[in-house]
Amino acid sequence: MSSRCVPGCITSIRTAVIVALVAALVGGCTVYQTAPGVYAPAPANTFDRAWDAARGAAYDEGFTVTAEDRAQGLIFGRRGPFDLTVSVMTQADGNVRVSFKSRGPEAQDPTLNQRLAAAYNRRMGQ
Repeated sequence: MSSRCVPGCITSIRTAVIVALVAALVGGCTVYQTAPGVYAPAPANTFDRAWDAARGAAYDEGFTVTAEDRAQGLIFGRRGPFDLTVSVMTQADGNVRVSFKSRGPEAQDPTLNQRLAAAYNRRMGQ
């Protein structure tokens, strides 16, 4: 018996070698699929979110922001006879503390500070 290959045999051997190489390459690949769910961009840092919400709360209650000192964490505003000072401070534990102080005739708007806090909480999604 002779070990001679016929012309179609060479093509079959080449095809078998190529299939084996492709299978080896594909078998070594790992595919990572993204887990299902809702993906959103990373939230802005806590200070930035609190700052924007505090400014927005002042606008919601009709105040005009007259000055801002972001480095000191202070926002100043005015509405009629009322002056507003908003303080946004990062605490040692990383939490942000926001306070609203209004000056003016309290009898004209006794619930102003509560409404400012409520507007802030709405804007923060609370």
